[in-house]
Amino acid sequence: MTRSNAREIAVHLIYAVQCSGERVEDVLETRFEQAYYDCLAGESEVYSEKPTARQRRYITAVVQGVTEHRAELEALISRYSIGWNLNRISSLARAIMELAMYEALYVEDVPMNVAVHEAVLLTQKYEEPETAAFVNGVLGSFSRDREAAE
Repeated sequence: MTRSNAREIAVHLIYAVQCSGERVEDVLETRFEQAYYDCLAGESEVYSEKPTARQRRYITAVVQGVTEHRAELEALISRYSIGWNLNRISSLARAIMELAMYEALYVEDVPMNVAVHEAVLLTQKYEEPETAAFVNGVLGSFSRDREAAE
């Protein structure tokens, strides 16, 4: 499994936490069981193999981190999505942007350009082209501000 696949699973879990109301701990526990992967393997290639221990640590860390920093991340999305109310943005697109921003801010081994690029690719996979362009614009503005601040 690649880091990109682990990132995609992390987005699914962030989305699940947001939409289900389940505790992050419960989502992480049930979504790492072999039966979960066996069930979804036929639906999505990303579930064809279970994450390694290292990938599981990454997924757990970013899902918990996004959950803990949700207010900060939503404020950033609101700041950079000019003219858009946060509630108008799809939950999946928000989860993707939250993960990219979290990685850029808190995960040392993920460069900003990688976080943005991976987020755009994930958005293109699951959303309409207009949403992918929107996500690219929001994260591009965020990225430019972060680089200017450093």
